[in-house]
Amino acid sequence: MKSIIKTILTITMISQMSFLSISALAAETKPTEKIKIDIVSDVVCPWCAIGFKRLSVAISELKLENQVEISWHPFELNPEMPREGQNADKYLMNKYNLSEEKLKQTRNNMTQLGKETGFKFDYFKEMKKVNTFNSHILLAYAKEFDKQTELKVRLQNAYFGERKDVSNREVLEEEVKAVGLNTQEAMKRLDDPKAIKAVEDEEKFWRDQGVYAIPTVIFNNQIAQVGASETKTYKEILTELSKKR
Repeated sequence: MKSIIKTILTITMISQMSFLSISALAAETKPTEKIKIDIVSDVVCPWCAIGFKRLSVAISELKLENQVEISWHPFELNPEMPREGQNADKYLMNKYNLSEEKLKQTRNNMTQLGKETGFKFDYFKEMKKVNTFNSHILLAYAKEFDKQTELKVRLQNAYFGERKDVSNREVLEEEVKAVGLNTQEAMKRLDDPKAIKAVEDEEKFWRDQGVYAIPTVIFNNQIAQVGASETKTYKEILTELSKKR
């Protein structure tokens, strides 16, 4: 990320929801009339998908579609995941010490939550946890053409709802093509040392700022929500920021 924002981060826990208060000390970005929304997330994060659905509803209900500027930033839930991935059930049960029954219950709850928010979760036995680094490279590329959100949503839907492996280059190329981007140019970025380093540097930047959980949604470099907040909460923040413009 070109803009360097030096921040002081204070974390407060309120009613089991983490609120990240960011005091911006300096920024290279120029002031804009639009509300700037930075979202740190991963393609394979279910709560990121839910959170964005809720945020989208808030934006729509307040009729702010043309008054917000959304930027996506990389965060890998499983940065050490091998390219071939791992069986999702086994991985999650080992990582969180879950029983098969507990994992099933958790996924049923997430599937129901998805239905309530309009997002499809289609969990299946052969589902894999995959490496998402290449998807973040392509999302950075898509940003250059104002296609970042469109590609992000497609990748989330592909992984959770269409049983696609979003670490697979053919799948990534299909999704890039679907949003109208130059596939040849985009896929070259996956092997471009500069593009690779740019994503690595941005991941490090957010870790250095104290971002430890996703989604983290930052509004105007001032206030951030950690976790998938309710639509009501997003509306309150957006309403307050709209008054200050």
